[in-house]
This record gives sequence, structure tokens and C-alpha cells, in this order.
Amino acid sequence: MSKICIVGASGKLGQYMVQHALDRGFEVVGVCRERSVSKLDTFKGRITVIPGATNDREVIKKAVAGCDGVLTVLVPWGVHQYSSGTAQAVLDHARPGARLIFSCGWHITRDGQDVYSRSSEVVVKAFGWLGRLVRAVDLDDQVEACRRVFASDTRWTVVRGSDLEEGESQGLPVWSRHVGDPILESNITRRIDFALFMVEALENGELIHEAPAIVGCQTPSALAFKMVRT
Repeated sequence: MSKICIVGASGKLGQYMVQHALDRGFEVVGVCRERSVSKLDTFKGRITVIPGATNDREVIKKAVAGCDGVLTVLVPWGVHQYSSGTAQAVLDHARPGARLIFSCGWHITRDGQDVYSRSSEVVVKAFGWLGRLVRAVDLDDQVEACRRVFASDTRWTVVRGSDLEEGESQGLPVWSRHVGDPILESNITRRIDFALFMVEALENGELIHEAPAIVGCQTPSALAFKMVRT
């Protein structure tokens, strides 16, 4: 794998993914909204930037051309099918056989076997209702985006992130198939390590057609699980 596209490159997670990808020697194409291009000035001369809405099919078609992998940040912005439009454009225009890695939160479930605390369910419902009310966020569209990914025959992985915090890298996060598993109890991951997991997934065949829920490798629940395993 030599050339990858990062869709949503200007955000905090996206910028970390760009850096991790460059550290690994990848040729990087980044997609971001025109008003956010300046956020990528740190990487000027080292990456190719394609400005435009990430749900613009022509923008995505141009950006993913010739790419071996695509990292996509699924953001639930607005009420105009931004997430599902972005996901569909990537699914339709990425070259056959490309590795497609998508990011989302724990609220996404693939098989309905995830177990959520009552408090987290309340927060998600309240956030979703308020977001739709002010026409700023649509969590249901993010659910629809992932449904389309799960149903596709591409080489996909959907990385489901816990709550995020800033800070220096603690290493590659650990993962489990279902929210509610003991290893995930701490529910916190460094954003820089979420990005690391996304980039590492490009070359991890074991994650193809998986929706790993991740948590920081140095969190209490991760360390307790490691002690039990050893």
C-alpha cells in the first residue's frame, strides 16, 4: 500500500491520521471543506489537498482515484445526509479491492448485541434530538451511513471510538466486537491513538468486515483484561 486518501483530513482526528500516515511513508491525499484548507498548512508540500464537501461525489471520485486505501471520518453534520452521502461516494468510487476504513462512535451497532448503559443511551438520544432540532447534527444519518458500509462487498472496517481525550500517544488501542464487553469499560481513548488505530487498520487483514469498538490500551479496563489473560 502506497497511496491513501483521508476524507475529513482537516479535523483533529484527520490531522492525526495524516501525520501517522506520513510517518509510515504513505502518499496522502486529503479531502476537506474549502474553508478548512488552511488547517492543513502544517503539511503543505507533503500532501495533496482536494477542497470540497466530503459528500460531493465528484470531489470524492477525484480524491480516491488510484488510492490503495481510504480513511473516512463519518461526521453527522447537518440534516442533508452528509454522513451517508460521504460513505456512499467512497463506496462507489474507491477502486475495487481498496481498504476502506470508516470512523464513528460507540452508538453505532452492527449486530444489535452491543450493551449500553442507561446514561449513555439518554445522552445519545438527547444529543440526537437537540442536534436535529437546531439542524446541526443527524445521528440517524450516521447510522444509515454505517448500514450502507456493512451491506457493501468492499474491504471495509468501521472503527467505533469511545469518548476521546487529548494527550500524548499511549500506543495502539485495544478492541472488542461489542460495547459492554469488560475490556471497554473505561470508555476513553486518546484521539491521537484513535487515529493510529485507523491507519494501522489499513494493513490489518483481521479487521476486514469487522466493526471494532476501541479503548485506550493503558486504561484500567484494558490493563485489567491484560492481567486476566496473562
